[in-house]
Amino acid sequence: MAMELHNKYDKKILKEKLMQEDFRRITLSFYRYVILDDVSALRDDVYIRLEELNVFGRIYLAHEGINAQVSVPEENWNRFVELLNSYVQFRNVDLKIAVEDNGKSFYKLIVRTRNKIVADGLDDQTFDVTNVGRHLSAKEFNEAMQLPGTVVVDMRNHYESEVGHFKGAVLPDADTFKQELPLVIDLLKNKKDKKILLYCTGGIRCEKASAYLRHEGFSDVNQLNGGIIHYSRQVNAEGLESQFIGKNFVFDERMGERITGEIISTCHQCGRACDRHVNCANDDCHLLFIQCDDCSSKMKGCCTPVCQSIFELPIEEQRILRKGKIKHHAHSVYKSRLRPNLKNILAGEGIIIHQTK
Repeated sequence: MAMELHNKYDKKILKEKLMQEDFRRITLSFYRYVILDDVSALRDDVYIRLEELNVFGRIYLAHEGINAQVSVPEENWNRFVELLNSYVQFRNVDLKIAVEDNGKSFYKLIVRTRNKIVADGLDDQTFDVTNVGRHLSAKEFNEAMQLPGTVVVDMRNHYESEVGHFKGAVLPDADTFKQELPLVIDLLKNKKDKKILLYCTGGIRCEKASAYLRHEGFSDVNQLNGGIIHYSRQVNAEGLESQFIGKNFVFDERMGERITGEIISTCHQCGRACDRHVNCANDDCHLLFIQCDDCSSKMKGCCTPVCQSIFELPIEEQRILRKGKIKHHAHSVYKSRLRPNLKNILAGEGIIIHQTK
């Protein structure tokens, strides 16, 4: 019988099993731009060997390299590192261990092949992807920020920078990395002679972005080595002042890890200070938005009254609606880029959670 090289269990069951685990997991991310041959065969081999170690997470493999976010049982950590080093392409890869980790970041293993490890929309044949910017440590990044004329640019999506970012950084209003690159080029078109500092979560987006900026004529391009994750650890270890404020958004069940105590964003439904991202509890919507505890209680974890009415239906009725692909409101395709004004929607329905002060 052929081995199952993918998960076949229901999400609810997997999450329940995760919560019942009585051992610690270590959440980490890593990437490497490296030429990989026979990606499909590599994908199957990686899946089999990681499943044996009870590793959960999300891994993308492409001809250009690997991009991974995973959680590893602590007891299997040494075997996991040995496994990575057994692949010459991944030997001594830089592992970025999560800043805040409750061990419940992922509940299953996904290993997929992709055309690219990050969707950037670029034609890599038109520029030198290896001509990247200078990598800066946390101390060097802080020092460079203080130099006259320096421009700091957040290479993440709007919902990431909304809850945390570097002080004074340019925050492009983009929904995807693919959308952001041309936007950044346009925003900085008159600053090609300035010192440019790029940063992202773990560094992977800056690798491609810095090479592209250099191709576009920017003369002094720099990037935060290891991204916000390494920055936070270095700041704490070296007693530096964090120039990053708020939360670092992460693409797993945690939704974020706190870097500093400041809350710089507000609940999308009532306007109170809040930086907790959630997905709408209506599975036909799943909109990503910021919701405080009061709004969550009032709205049952949903984004609008329409979603709440669907969420409160018996589960079988919800499934019938989903199978019929009935769109109940404009944002039910659950794309965050649509960004409905939830506060105005609730006000239009006559719903007031509480008054902001």
